[in-house]
Amino acid sequence: MTKGTSSFGKRHNKTHMLCKRCGRKSYHLQKARCASCGYPSSRIRKYNWSVKAIRRKTTGTGRKRYLKYIPQRFKAGFKSTTAGRPSQSHRTRPGTKPKVKAAAK
Repeated sequence: MTKGTSSFGKRHNKTHMLCKRCGRKSYHLQKARCASCGYPSSRIRKYNWSVKAIRRKTTGTGRKRYLKYIPQRFKAGFKSTTAGRPSQSHRTRPGTKPKVKAAAK
């Protein structure tokens, strides 16, 4: 049995697929676990023996869709952006009469 070219031709089964959480092709189908982020575990997989990997995946290396706006929200005192207007049926415009529902017969 050779260990080289002829053995590589036999590799046609997929062991890993795309992970829902990290998007890498590291989700092991039989183990049902991601080798990169540890999904479905609630904690992200990280080990201190691989400092470079932590550096690549840490906060600030992505888009920061939520964290990007925290400083300006903090500055504004975390006020909500809209007060919310009452719906049209509860309001009456000036110069108009409120709608009266017809009585059921």
